[in-house]
Amino acid sequence: MSDNEKSGQKDEKQGLLIVYTGHGKGKTTAALGMCVRALGYHWRVCIVQFVKGSWKYGELRGVKRLSPEIELHTVGEGFVGIVDDNKERSEHIRAAKEGVEFARKIIESCDYPLVILDELNVALKLELVDREDVESLIDAMSHEQHLVITGRDAPEWLIEKANLVTEMKEIKHPYQEGILAQKGIDW
Repeated sequence: MSDNEKSGQKDEKQGLLIVYTGHGKGKTTAALGMCVRALGYHWRVCIVQFVKGSWKYGELRGVKRLSPEIELHTVGEGFVGIVDDNKERSEHIRAAKEGVEFARKIIESCDYPLVILDELNVALKLELVDREDVESLIDAMSHEQHLVITGRDAPEWLIEKANLVTEMKEIKHPYQEGILAQKGIDW
């Protein structure tokens, strides 16, 4: 008897579109938690990070320790128009469009039961990619694949299309107390 049969659930697999959004912390962290869960079932996972690019986050090192089952590919050119960004907007757009094509190949390969498109909502908000780009990625999903899209400001059309949406809401943040981002917690 399968685990699903024991719990009264059907054994049918149904690919889900999952969105983690909002202005609170934890969107990428929630997606990475799904990676750990998927790894427990010997799934291969591919994470494609949009926007993030120039900074060295802890998740880059952590995911390397979980390879080859979990892969992380950074396709962005870093934050757009803030912090240390001195790139032309056209470079960011090119990188994001190439990232969409890369993600499409990953999804169409069907090699990964779980694909995470980290910060894709931000790329949408910044108009580095457009709705058609994202819809084409969703349409490329197989029936048994799960797709997670993270980032603040998810558009209403994506929220309506998704099977699961979680909004992270900031209630309190250490920065408000003058505490800077912490290694291993924030980056």
